[in-house]
Amino acid sequence: MSVTGSLRKLRGRAAHGPDYFLLAAFLLLTAFGLVMLSSASSDLGKIKFGDTYYYLRHQIQFGLALGLLGFYLGSVISYRWYEKISFFLLLASVGLLVLVFTPLGFSVGGAARWIQAGPVTIQPAELVKLTYLLYLAAWLSNKAANRGRGFLEGFLPFAAISGLIALLLAMQPATSTAAVIIFSGLIVYWAGGAKYRYLGLFALAGLVGLAALVAVTPYRLERVKSFISGGDAQGSRYHIEQALITIGSGGLFGVGYGQSTSKYNYLPEPIGDSIFAVIAEEFGFVGASTLIAVFLAIVARCFMMARKMAEPFGRLLLVGFASVIGIQAFVHIAAISGLIPLTGVPLPFISYGSTALVAFLTMAGIIVNITKSISR
Repeated sequence: MSVTGSLRKLRGRAAHGPDYFLLAAFLLLTAFGLVMLSSASSDLGKIKFGDTYYYLRHQIQFGLALGLLGFYLGSVISYRWYEKISFFLLLASVGLLVLVFTPLGFSVGGAARWIQAGPVTIQPAELVKLTYLLYLAAWLSNKAANRGRGFLEGFLPFAAISGLIALLLAMQPATSTAAVIIFSGLIVYWAGGAKYRYLGLFALAGLVGLAALVAVTPYRLERVKSFISGGDAQGSRYHIEQALITIGSGGLFGVGYGQSTSKYNYLPEPIGDSIFAVIAEEFGFVGASTLIAVFLAIVARCFMMARKMAEPFGRLLLVGFASVIGIQAFVHIAAISGLIPLTGVPLPFISYGSTALVAFLTMAGIIVNITKSISR
C-alpha cells in the first residue's frame, strides 16, 4: 500500500466539519502564549543568554513546530486509531519517566524531570498526560458497560496503573503534576461508569498519599504552612507575595503589553509558574478574566460535545482532555493568585515548555478530530 493510501486509511471518513470554535480557541491560545512569552522572557533571556528572544525562539523551534505537527496529525488521523496503540504509547511514556532517574536524565533545582536528547530536553510527565488519558479511555471503552463498575476487573487495574504513575511522578518530585493527571483520570473513570464508592475509595487513598508526601517533605510542608498561617514575605512567601503584587498592579485594564516591571528580576519563574501574574499585570483584570473565560469555554464546549457522542472512546477522550486542560489551568491560576498552595504547574498552551506545548497541541488536534464525528 502506498504512503498516500495508508494515510487515507488512517484518516477515515469525517461525517461533519470540525468544531470551529474549539479550533479557533486552541490556535488563539497558542498564539497568545507566544506573544506573552516574548514579553515575559525578554529580560530573562538577555541576562542568561544575551539574547532577548532566546526563550521565544526555543519555544517556536522545539515546541510550536513539533506541536503543530502533533496538532495536524491528531486532527486528520481518525481518533479511533489511537485506541489500538494507546497501550504502547503509555508504555513508552512510562519508560521515559523511568529514564529520568538514569544518567540520561538531569535535574534542575533538585527535581529530576527531564531527559536530554541532543539540543532538545524532554519532560516525560507532560507526555504521560496525553498517553495516560488515551489508554484509560481505550481501556474503559472496551466492554464499557462493565469495566468501570467492577472491582477486580475495573477498580484494581485502574488504581494500580494510576498509582504507579503517581509514584514515579512523586519521586521526581512532581507532585502537582501527578495530582492533575490522576484527578483527570478519576473524572474519566467516573464518566466510564465507575461506582461512587470506588471513586470515593480512590480519592481517599489519593488524599492520604498526598498528605503523607507533604508531611515527610520539608519544602512541601513549608509551602502548606506558609499558605495557611502566612510567613516571611522575604522568605517562604516571597514568590506568592511578588505574584500578588504583580497581579494587583495590573488594575482593571493593565499597564500595557510589554510594560510589566515585575518580570525584571522580581517575580520568580515569570515564563512558567508565574506567567498568569504577568498576563494580569499587562492586561489587567479584564484581560485575565477573558483568558479564564476562554479556558472555561473550551472545557464546557468539550463536555457538551461529549454528551452528544454515543461512541465511548471518543466521548471519554473529550472528557479526559477537557479535564486535564481545565484542571491544570485552574491549579496554575489558583496557586499564583494565592487561593491554593504554590505549585509548579504551567499554564496550558501559554507557559514556556516545549514538551508541554507539544502534548497539549496534540490533545487539541485529537479533540478537533473527534468533533468531526458529532452532528451539530
